[in-house]
Parts: sequence; C-alpha cells; structure tokens
Amino acid sequence: MKQPLFISLLFLLPSVSWAQTYEVPVSEAQEKMTTGRFQPTWESLETQYQVPEWFCNAKFGIWAHWGPQCVEGSGDWMARALYQEGSKAWKFHCEHYGHPSEVGFKDILPLFKAERWNPDSLVAYYKSLGAEYFFALGNHHDNFDLWDSKYQPWNSKNIGPHKDILAGWSEAARKHGLKFGVSLHADHAWSWYEPSRRYDRSGDKMGVPYDGWLTKADGKGKWWEGLDPQDLYQQNHPLSRGSWADGMIHQQWGWGNGVAQPSQQFVTNFYNRTLDVINRYNPDLLYFDVTVLPFWPISDAGLKIAAGFYNHNLATHQGKMTAVLFGKILNKNQRKGITWDVERGAPNQIVDHPWQTCSCIGGWHYDTEVYENGWYKTASQAVRLLVDVVSKNGNLLLSVPLRADGTFDEKEKAILDEFGAWMRVNKESIFATRPWKKFGEGPIAESDIKINAQGFNEGSYTKAGASEIRFTTKGNVLYATALAWPDTHQLTIKSLADGSDLYSGKIHTVRLLGHGKVKFNRTATGLVVELPGKPCNTIAPVLEIR
Repeated sequence: MKQPLFISLLFLLPSVSWAQTYEVPVSEAQEKMTTGRFQPTWESLETQYQVPEWFCNAKFGIWAHWGPQCVEGSGDWMARALYQEGSKAWKFHCEHYGHPSEVGFKDILPLFKAERWNPDSLVAYYKSLGAEYFFALGNHHDNFDLWDSKYQPWNSKNIGPHKDILAGWSEAARKHGLKFGVSLHADHAWSWYEPSRRYDRSGDKMGVPYDGWLTKADGKGKWWEGLDPQDLYQQNHPLSRGSWADGMIHQQWGWGNGVAQPSQQFVTNFYNRTLDVINRYNPDLLYFDVTVLPFWPISDAGLKIAAGFYNHNLATHQGKMTAVLFGKILNKNQRKGITWDVERGAPNQIVDHPWQTCSCIGGWHYDTEVYENGWYKTASQAVRLLVDVVSKNGNLLLSVPLRADGTFDEKEKAILDEFGAWMRVNKESIFATRPWKKFGEGPIAESDIKINAQGFNEGSYTKAGASEIRFTTKGNVLYATALAWPDTHQLTIKSLADGSDLYSGKIHTVRLLGHGKVKFNRTATGLVVELPGKPCNTIAPVLEIR
C-alpha cells in the first residue's frame, strides 16, 4: 500500500537538510563518507551522539605534539615564523640553516629523522603516569603528514624518518591498552603559510622572494626533484586581507574577516587525508585545531568527517560507540554532537557535557629557550590543572614536548616522574569520578574567570594555594583535594560545615590518601581535618570522605 504523499515528504526531510548549500562543498570522488546511523547534519549529531563512558572515566591523556617543527627548537609555529622577517625563528633559521629564499621549511623536513624515537617505551611510560588515552600528531599547520599518506607526498614515509609515525604510535597505544587519538591541523595551511610568499624588506636580501613561490619545475637537480612545493605550502591563491599583519590570522581562523577562501581541491585533500587516517588506523579520538569543525561554516567537510567517523567507529566496534571528536568555541547545542575542547584553560563552573582542556608542560613544539630558562610547568601546576578540570566534568590532555630525535629532556623527565608519583597514590580521586554538587571552594573558585576566545586562562588556576579545594565523587565517597599543602597541619573545608545545605548527613571517616585515617572535627566553620606533621607527597593532599 502506498504511503500518503505528505508522509513520504516528511520522510525525505532529513535529506533536505543534508543537501544544504555550502560555498566550498567537499568532493567524495576519492573517499566516501562511511554511512550509517549518523548523517552530516547538526540535527543528526546533536540528537544521536553520546560521549562514551570510557572517556567520561578516563580523565587524563598524554599528547605527543611532535613533528618536523621540532628540528630547530624554535618553538611552536616555527614553519610560519621563519618567514616573518625579524622574528626569533627567522633570525635563528637564517643564522643556522640559511635565508628562507634559499632554505625554506621544505628543506628542514629531511632533518627530522626521529632517530631515537621508541614509541613502545614512551607509551608504556605515559601509561605509568596514569594516562588512559594517548594522542599523536597526524599533521600540523605545516601540512606535513606523519604517516604513509595516500594524498600528501610530503610525508614521513617519503621524507625524513622514512617511517610511518602514526603506525608506530597506534601499535604502541593498543599494546599498552590506551585509547588512541590523532590530531589533524593541516586545514589551516592555506592561510598559515602565506608568509612564505613574502620577502625581506631590508638588508642584503631585500626584495628576494622566499621559497613559497617555488613549483615542481624548480626542483630539477634538487633533493626534492619530483615533489611540488605547492603541495606543501598551498599558496596558489591570492593573499588574505591583511596578510602581512602577522596577527591577522587569528581574526580569520573561522574562515571569515577577509581570509582567502580555500579551493575545493584543498578542502577535499584535507578531507581525503583525514578519512585515510580514520580508515587505516581506527582512532578512538580525533582532534581539530579549529573553530567548531574543519572549514566550518563554508564547507560540509567537517560535518561529513564527524558523521563518517562516528559511523566508521560503530561499524568497527560491533555497534558500540568509542569515538570522541573535538572542536573549539562550540555553542551549547554543538557540544551535544561533538566534544568541546578548551585550549590552555577552563570554564569556572561544572559543565553539563564531558569536555577536555588541552595544555602543555612547555611549548607546543619543542623550544630550547623554554628548556634553558626552566619555563616548564611544574608537576604541582600540572596536578592543579588536572584536579581543577576533573572537578568540572572535564579531562586533561597534556602534551609533553619531544625533541626532533623523539626523546624528552631530563627536566621534563623529572617533572613527569613527580607527577606520576602523585598520580599513583591519588588516581582514585581522578579516574572514574564525577563532579559533586559544587566543583570547589576558595578565592579562585568563587571568581568570575572568563575564557579568552578558545581558552587561554589557565594561568588563573596554576598558582592556586591550599585554600583552593576541589571536589569529586565516586559512589558514596567524596574526594576533597587541596591544591597545595597548608602551612599549618590543619585543613578546613567550608563546604562541609556542620549544618551545610551541601551535605547534611554524618561524616564517618576521613582518610588521607597515601597516609591513612586522620582526625577531624565538624564545626559551624567547616570540616576541620588534622594533617600529619610531614606531607605524604610533594604536591597536594587528597582526602577520602565517607
């Protein structure tokens, strides 16, 4: 029996929203989006996706934000900064490697050899620190793929290490029982590399174009013969408005405000590379350094990646969702369909949906200046950040900078060892916990601390003292962590005062993790806990309250 016409039309409505017109629609001629439960629409993502339980329990992951930009030790974004006349990276590059008209970033790639990289021992160590998931860098804004890429000849199998870096990380993560994530950042190479078409405005090389103008034909007789520099730099397009103003890119990150519109070929190439990663390595997590989704809102590429990733995950995990996909600067509805990431910061409240902050103990790419000046986060600062974020229903993804050879330095090792020692004793207050009725108390907890764009407010939290207390729960247990040891041997928790509306029941026992039961007295001022004369760890006390 035929359905009435109006029912048939209603059935077709989801396809109508799917067919929304975009300025730069992606092509699926080479890579097809995996179909299934999810369609590439916000309605489909927001109404059907649910963050998997494993992520809600995990709380802590480690990220190897590592690639060829670590070669010179000039820090993050060096592949852009080496083309910015007068910058620290430009000066270092000119002095040690050559002028960017003669030696550009393409010529740094063969120097990235990863000769001491041992993913198995690194991931095993990260797991010993308490990590429940591990992230690898798949590509950065430098547009170099760290795998045997089908769609980008400038990759780590062809150049530099001559290794499939993602394959090594993936194998190690799964061997050690960690969920595996990949971060992909190359969607912004289009505008990020625009300085490669500049020239010096003073000095001996004034007016000589940098190597961002080179084409495949220029490679005859060079080490890169047969490769097209434009596949790396992606500069066959007019410059964005204000391109010579170095900070303009931040105002154009969301594909507006005069940024040069990416071509369908460029958008599709990033889409193809991302699907290549999904299909080949089956990651549990995907991270994009973007506003909302890749190329949103000018293209459907991001929505197709998200829907395809979720569908692929269901198909390869017997219908059980393990996938988590991150985006930045999301509205409340978008946070239902993908997971909110806050860079180097946190909201000062409990968030309904699980979220993540990404931070680093140093710079995002290895920076010798950070090492030489001792500018790393301390272990105490990393713990404070973790405890604060978890109390607000979040996870911490912590990047540990690696040198170009694939190792971290001795200062990082000391920080991580101290962090790991605290975690081994106190992890029960972190893993598989949930927020309490309030996330914490103290001057910082009670302040109105705003997020700056996509984050960048973590400095407000890393200097917290003993008056800052954060709460988590697990079953009938309440954990209270002071973000530092008090000067006296007493700790007062105001939220648990006698007669408090937050908890009116009796408190039977209080145990200091790593020590044992401690004496306490519940007064009208708060729960007053007697701490031992000598701290039982170097960072922060954690109380188990029953």
